[in-house]
Amino acid sequence: MIKTASTAIVGDDVMGEDPTVLELEQVMAEKFGKEKGLFVPTGTMANLVALLSHCDKTRASEIIIGTNSHINLWEGGNASNLGGIHTRQIEEETYSAQFDEDDILDCIRHGIDDHWPSTTLLCLENSHNMCGGVALPKTYFDEMGRLAHKHNMNVHVDGARIFNAAIAQEISVKDLCENVDSISICLSKGLGAPLGSVLVGDDEFIRVAKRARKRCGGGMRQAGVVASMGLFAIQNNVERLADDHSRAKKIGYALEQNGCYIPRDGKIDTNIVYFALPETTNLSREEFVKRLDLEYGIKITGGYSRGGKLFRIVTHMDVDDEGTDRAIDSIDSLLNSSV
Repeated sequence: MIKTASTAIVGDDVMGEDPTVLELEQVMAEKFGKEKGLFVPTGTMANLVALLSHCDKTRASEIIIGTNSHINLWEGGNASNLGGIHTRQIEEETYSAQFDEDDILDCIRHGIDDHWPSTTLLCLENSHNMCGGVALPKTYFDEMGRLAHKHNMNVHVDGARIFNAAIAQEISVKDLCENVDSISICLSKGLGAPLGSVLVGDDEFIRVAKRARKRCGGGMRQAGVVASMGLFAIQNNVERLADDHSRAKKIGYALEQNGCYIPRDGKIDTNIVYFALPETTNLSREEFVKRLDLEYGIKITGGYSRGGKLFRIVTHMDVDDEGTDRAIDSIDSLLNSSV
């Protein structure tokens, strides 16, 4: 065992001998009520490893995912080009980010017909990024778990911001995820660790996932150095996510008062705010971005959806009340000078 300058006790995690990584994995598994955890470098790898593991028994596997999900839009098409997994996409309901049950039933195929792949997995996302940071409730998770298991499928949750969803609903992640099979949890995002995600599930699933992690190049040696930062984030930065939510709602309200379009009738669940410029403004989207940066020192990006009209603001632990107010005042000033 080696003791590093970061005070983390480290070993060889590829061989399962890094005590800090093992502690992090155990802590996360217990928090979510699952048997075991697996530390991986990134959230994208955590999701890919989960898909590979759930679909391990047959090459001709199919998974059901949301049209607007991170797995579908922002992970390089890795399910198909690396995993040989076919994705069946369902449109999420705009306000709730939930699937219609009949849409799922229409997609389920179990290889009875020679034309079909075998539907193995249902994927959910919580909170749901592209739908506006929607916090999906336990009742929906329970319903999806029952439906999937009835039809011999498992349920994987892209839980990059699962703690945001839980804090917003005042529920533990253990209760929220009681009836799903695996969850990937990002340790950066609002929790503030520099890198890393943890995948949790039952013993056999994690055994297969560890093999998949190795094939993806995710086996790290003295990983306790960064795992210790993940432990700190979990122990210290979960409850404070409520502050991020309050600041996001404050920003959303201010934008709405300025005539900006906010999806979901202005409802903001967590720390993500999408908005479009008022129809009355003389600013183009490009001018808005450029002037906000040059004149006020506020950087923003856009073009995510709705024909490229929407901008996204995400609050996190490095955005305090002063920064929130400065962003609001800057946008307010720019919009009011451009009517």
